[in-house]
Amino acid sequence: MSLPVSQPVVSTGPTTRQHAVRRGVPERLRPLLLLSPALLVVGVFFVGGVAQAVLQSLGRQPFLGQTDWSFDAYRATFADPAFRASLTLTLRVVVLSTGLATVLGVAVALLVRRHARGPLTTLLQSTLAVPHLVGALCIGLLLSPSGFASRLGTGAGLVDGPQDFPVLTNDAFGWGIIAEYTWKEAPFVAVVALASMTPHVRDLEGAARVLGAGRWRRFTSVTLPLIAPPVAAASVLVASFAAASYEVPRLLGQSFPATLPVVALQRYQDTDLLVRPQAMAVATIIAVLSLVLVAAYLTLVSRLSRRSL
Repeated sequence: MSLPVSQPVVSTGPTTRQHAVRRGVPERLRPLLLLSPALLVVGVFFVGGVAQAVLQSLGRQPFLGQTDWSFDAYRATFADPAFRASLTLTLRVVVLSTGLATVLGVAVALLVRRHARGPLTTLLQSTLAVPHLVGALCIGLLLSPSGFASRLGTGAGLVDGPQDFPVLTNDAFGWGIIAEYTWKEAPFVAVVALASMTPHVRDLEGAARVLGAGRWRRFTSVTLPLIAPPVAAASVLVASFAAASYEVPRLLGQSFPATLPVVALQRYQDTDLLVRPQAMAVATIIAVLSLVLVAAYLTLVSRLSRRSL
């Protein structure tokens, strides 16, 4: 009895169709097709919103009958002493919080890599899920004149009462805002720094140790140049967020001077629609400040790359 000979099965499933589609799409267009949903969202909501803000800041408000181009909003904004005070406060918060978060993040990353990677890494990653709004509330409960630190200082005899505790929240300098950004963003920088400390970095550090380089020399000559580009990218993200965030300075800062995002929203919510161009001018200035930070990051990375080579 002869057995039937099985015929080969020709697959016409999704894999074959996918290959056919891939052969029909040029190689250069495939990344654009994959990124098309994200590009659509960015183009419609981000670019469109920025373009509308720029047009309104230049006096183009057709719904109010204003169709002439004008820089009056920018002139009025820069001539306002309140804006200059807000700009100074914003730059101070951005520089100090970014610098402290970067230094502490790199230090914590080195500490975690040297001693206990597992538990501390989990602790660092867990703080990333905490919203900034919750972090601002925690900083307020910790550093306010009636907060935990004030009560602890009073109980320890360091201060006579809450009235003698330094004002660290809702202050003119912005200590509470800086503390929240530093506490929240330092773990983010630490995670980025840890991810950049690859086995290749350890091999180069070992080679430098064999050649007689000390710990500080290995850090400044080997570790820091190699981890600088990703850490710089994380620092730019921190600075951009600190420059454009609203909820943290709104909760922990004063009403005057306020940071630029708070000023922009206050002017946007003004009942006088003729103030709307000034609000859009402040928003445009924030966007330009973020672009300046990105340009500074690209320049820094290019110089560090040439130095490492």
